[in-house]
Amino acid sequence: MTARASLNREILRLAVPALGALIAEPAFLIVDAALVGHLGTTPLAGLGIAGAVLQTIVGLMVFLAYSTTPAVARRFGAGQPGEAVSVGINGMWLALGLGAVLAVVGAVSSPWLVSLFGASDAVAAQADDYLVISMWGLPAMLIVFAATGLLRGMQDTMTPLWIAGLGFGANALLNWLFIYGLGWGIAGSAAGTVTAQWGMVAAYVLVIRRLATRHSASLRARRDGLRSTAASGGWLFLRTVSLRVALLATVGVATGIGTDELAGWQIVFTIFSAAAFALDALAIAAQALIGKELGAGDETQVHRVLARTVAWGAWFGVVVGGLIAALSGVLGIVFTGDPRVAALVQPALLVLAVAQPVAGVVFVLDGVLMGANDARYLAIAGGLNLVPFLPALWIIAAVGVDGVAGLVWLAVAFFGVYLLARLGTLGWRVRSGRWLAAAG
Repeated sequence: MTARASLNREILRLAVPALGALIAEPAFLIVDAALVGHLGTTPLAGLGIAGAVLQTIVGLMVFLAYSTTPAVARRFGAGQPGEAVSVGINGMWLALGLGAVLAVVGAVSSPWLVSLFGASDAVAAQADDYLVISMWGLPAMLIVFAATGLLRGMQDTMTPLWIAGLGFGANALLNWLFIYGLGWGIAGSAAGTVTAQWGMVAAYVLVIRRLATRHSASLRARRDGLRSTAASGGWLFLRTVSLRVALLATVGVATGIGTDELAGWQIVFTIFSAAAFALDALAIAAQALIGKELGAGDETQVHRVLARTVAWGAWFGVVVGGLIAALSGVLGIVFTGDPRVAALVQPALLVLAVAQPVAGVVFVLDGVLMGANDARYLAIAGGLNLVPFLPALWIIAAVGVDGVAGLVWLAVAFFGVYLLARLGTLGWRVRSGRWLAAAG
């Protein structure tokens, strides 16, 4: 009982602050959606398209955090804190370089990216206004990913919580000022978010510089370290491609159904993103702890972490699902102030609520395999998960269902078919035990 209680405390010590920091990330989107939503359904629909593009670009680079955390944790667990910090700093330099390139290319290609969704001219114009400005926050977002991964690997999730909280507060204040105070509309939302993101980078640089001094780690980029970070993240990049294909395909179908339905899906997916990041707090704890214990060579403790975090994931999903169900009738009003939109999205939100226990287990298993460096299998599984999901989306588009029914069936496809496919592929891998061989 003592060992079990101790592990529970360790999981909570990492997961609770991680929960706060992770909630702050989708909270940026929630603030954007809520403030922009009161400008009308056309700006909100435009934000849906721009958000999908941005999340796709940033999501493809999320390996900067996912590959950094276990790499740092392994060295920390092996008693090499200086080397652990150096690995994380290399990830931050790589993030800066990738982000700068993506910002330039993304700003230039923004109109073309928006046109791929086939939205109306009015919606496309709103999306382009938001996207062009937001591209200049890409380097900041990627640096924050890598810096967060470094601190998680060092078993510190409290500092990212403080920085994320300050960033969220600044984002909300700046967005309100720029959108309504200065009358910039949707462009003000993008400008406020970009400013807050670069402020977070400044805070991380100060923290990690002190950490590097304490452990005698170099602040310079090392060529071999950059290559190692890029190589280890390659499979995770491919895994994330499959996730973004699923997201973009769903947004594409929602766009084809209609503007109101696209705006409604933006609300539903925003709530899913918030819930997903919250549930992912346990995955962060599992990833950091498993990486550390593998570095220390304690396989028994690895299995204990697996069992406890999966159980916590399922129960936490029940709690989150219950909360979404209880609020499903008012969330649409919160975002738009329109009872008609609230009625449109409520049934889809209930589908999302039912799926949360499955989501909790899926996210934990994802984190476990990342912590064990089983990135190659995660990439393969990501492709397999699309096999049942994409045909389900095609059927929805072919039938031409719209309104409440259209959103419900989109929710069933994404939160039902796709999540269950992920549960099957990840669960099989963990039961097989082969993920430990990858860790070796």
